[in-house]
Amino acid sequence: MPRLLKSHWVTGAATVAAVLVVACGHDAARPSASVDASSSNATPVAAPTAVPAAELAPPAAQTGGFDGARAYDQVAKLVAFGPRPPASDAIRATQKYIHTQLQGFGCAVDEDDFTAQTPIGPMAMKNIVARIPGTGQGIILLLTHYDTKRVDNFVGAEDGGSSTGVMLEMARVLCGGPKQPNAVWIAFLDGEETQATFEWSDTDSVYGSRELAARLAVSGDIKRVRAVILADMVGQKDPHFPRESDSTKWLKDLVWSTAARLGYKDVFVSQDEEVSDDHLPFLHRGVAAVDIIDLDDYTNQGNWHTASDTLDKISPRSLAITGHVILESVNALQAKFR
Repeated sequence: MPRLLKSHWVTGAATVAAVLVVACGHDAARPSASVDASSSNATPVAAPTAVPAAELAPPAAQTGGFDGARAYDQVAKLVAFGPRPPASDAIRATQKYIHTQLQGFGCAVDEDDFTAQTPIGPMAMKNIVARIPGTGQGIILLLTHYDTKRVDNFVGAEDGGSSTGVMLEMARVLCGGPKQPNAVWIAFLDGEETQATFEWSDTDSVYGSRELAARLAVSGDIKRVRAVILADMVGQKDPHFPRESDSTKWLKDLVWSTAARLGYKDVFVSQDEEVSDDHLPFLHRGVAAVDIIDLDDYTNQGNWHTASDTLDKISPRSLAITGHVILESVNALQAKFR
């Protein structure tokens, strides 16, 4: 069966060509960012960039309070750190930035520093988890990865940046709000991308997700996780999110029916594709999980894992749609597991 690599394997209902390449706003102009790369504590500095009117995010009042413009600004600031492979100065600056943002939103923040054994040697990595308490024992777990693959000049605006921008905005919306029946944990994962080669490898990938799943298993908290929603590559223009084949059927049905109810049936499409991603370590431990990703379109455009995965490829509108659907899916899960 033909399969296409992301840093993931993909199969589609239609024939997919294998490509191997090295590799939001309320206003028409929104800031991108630049950064002083000489310091691992660098902070992005805003600079203007234009967003086409058709790609502007709708007002947050129309998307459940999720602000696609703010999510886009977060992507701009992440991209400004430059390439963010694990154990780099840029990723350390990114980690500090994510932690500071989460604290500023009023989130309780945990960090898990761990050493991954990779084909190119031991590598320091860090997962960052925002924990929003609930009134009961259940946990709804949201995932993104913030690292980039070791490809020259690959800043990962879509691949790593877009989903992290969405989850930072999700934390702003949810942290400090009224308690819901289930806790919501938002995990920012390190080490998703392969380290040693361009090819995807089951043993040289999803280090942060495997670490988090293992830690939750040891603590016993994995039994409390009601559902896992992973976002990855969610900000490109005119996205089409297929129903990932390995994802849990009832959870796919919940997310895709939520999208249809909100008017996004043309974005969350009925096509099936298989993608290996950060949700797999949870599926392997019997936890319901779903992956929201559009790998196929971005790969066909020639942007995946190349230096062209830049901020101009990101649509605030797409970020707003993704965030709206995830936020309402969390609400549906809260009602389901009340």
